[in-house]
Order: sequence, then C-alpha cells, then structure tokens
Amino acid sequence: MMLPERVRIVEVGPRDGLQNEQGQVRAEDKVALVDALVAAGLEHVEVGSFVSPHWVPQMADSAVVFAAIERAPGVTYAALTPNLQGFEAAIAAGASEVAVFAAASESFSQRNINCSIAQSLQRFEPVLAAAVAQGIKVRGYVSCVLGCPYEGDVAPERVRDVADAMLQMGCYELSLGDTLGIGTPGAARRLIDTVAQRVPRGQLAGHFHDTYGQAVANIYACLLEGVQVFDSSVAGLGGCPYAPGASGNVATEDVLYLLHGLGISTGVDLDRVVQAGQAIMLALGRQSASRVARARSGAAGAR
Repeated sequence: MMLPERVRIVEVGPRDGLQNEQGQVRAEDKVALVDALVAAGLEHVEVGSFVSPHWVPQMADSAVVFAAIERAPGVTYAALTPNLQGFEAAIAAGASEVAVFAAASESFSQRNINCSIAQSLQRFEPVLAAAVAQGIKVRGYVSCVLGCPYEGDVAPERVRDVADAMLQMGCYELSLGDTLGIGTPGAARRLIDTVAQRVPRGQLAGHFHDTYGQAVANIYACLLEGVQVFDSSVAGLGGCPYAPGASGNVATEDVLYLLHGLGISTGVDLDRVVQAGQAIMLALGRQSASRVARARSGAAGAR
C-alpha cells in the first residue's frame, strides 16, 4: 500500500502526557504549552480531562486551562470524559470534542476503571447520546491493543470487537493504544489488518508508547496499512499509572521527523514543536525524551 500524502497528528501531551506527572504542573504552564503547540500548526490538541481529581489530580484544573487558552479557528480542543458528568463539565468549559476510553483487556479494565469492558461501554452510552444531541464529535480510545501488563498478549480479534462496539455506539474515530509500548511492526500491521475487518482504516488512529523504542517503527508499519492519524506527545511526555514500566508516548518531534522525511505533509512546524517541548520540560525540571529534540539541542550547543 502506498504511503499517505498527509497525516493528522493528535497532540496528547497536555492531557495524556501531563496527567502522569508526580508534582503539580501549574495551570499557566499548561496554557502556554497548548498555545505554543497550536501556534506550531497542530490542529487537534487534547487540552485536559474531566475525571475525578481523586484519581487524576493533575487534571483537576482542566476547566481553568480551557478558559485561559487562546482559541484559534479550525483547531479541535479535546477533552477526555469518562461519564456524563465529565461530558457536561467539558462542554461547559468549551471543549470542541470529547473522548471516551475502553480497554481490550478485562484485567486492565478492572484495574484502570474498576469495571468490565462491557460495563465500561455501557457507561459511555449516555455520553454518546448527549454528544449526538449537541452535535459534539466523540473519539474512542482502546488501550492495551498489543499487550496487557496483567494478561500478556491480547488477541487482535478482541481489539477488533471493542473498536467495532465503540464505532457502532457513535465514535467517529478509534485510537488504538499500545499502552505498554511492547508492540513490534509485524504485530502492529496484523492488528490494523484485523481491526479493519470491522472498522474502516480511515477511522483508525495509532497511539504508541515508546517503552521498547519501537514506536516510530510501529507508526511506519501502520502507515503501510493505510492509517493516516497518529497520537503523539510533545517531548515524549506521559506514561500510564496503571501499566508498570510503561514509558511515555512517542514524542511528537520524532513522529514529525519521520513523516517529513517520508515527504508526508502534516502542516506542523517541527522547530516550533521542539521549542514548545523545551519550554514545558524546563518548567518540569528535566530533559526532553524526544531524540530529535535532544539531537537538535546538542547540535545547537556544538556551534
């Protein structure tokens, strides 16, 4: 299959990235990050989530962040909403799109949200109904698509069935998440081929963590399978509190470097994303996990 001419990047750093930070991140730093990413050309940014602050304290100020960002036309400012209460709070805050999430592993679902996969899907029904009534698009996440910390391998057919159920409920796009970052290109291709039996490739996205250093290779494999949307996190921010050992999401900088090297258009300025990543990592007091950002920083220092 030929490579796509254009790819859409869904930037998840401000939500999926920062939610796993140990220390509190200032709201003004989150706002500056979102604004810098949009200024770099990213047109789909996950700003925050409306979940219980008891479970995800880093997202307790999501409404404050939504209120302070500078809105740009044509940009999707998304929020994660696990239930109807969260959905209503997200819409009140000005989210232009919401996302719901389920796991392809029963054990992970129980550990993560304290219910079975079937129960989690039932919880989303009121959210989807309310979203349809208000004309709000809903994106679906499926986690543990290439392996579970509690069950080991996850059959692609299980991922296919969960993704199909979420599609039938009304999700316009399904993001398939390698939560542990253990996937390899062959497994990623088999996954897409299997899920595409029920969900059109044009409605699939890839979400890869880089624990084993395979994320960029997996993205290339998915490009060969016709996937044209990928989630990534500036500076490689993130991880998963319910997946021991899982490192951050693949860095947006590294994904852009791959795509631009392949001649694929993204509409995003790589240099400005690097700058945005450097700024948030300075605020967090540590170095970027992006190999591209580190290389460019080293090259700048060598001049």
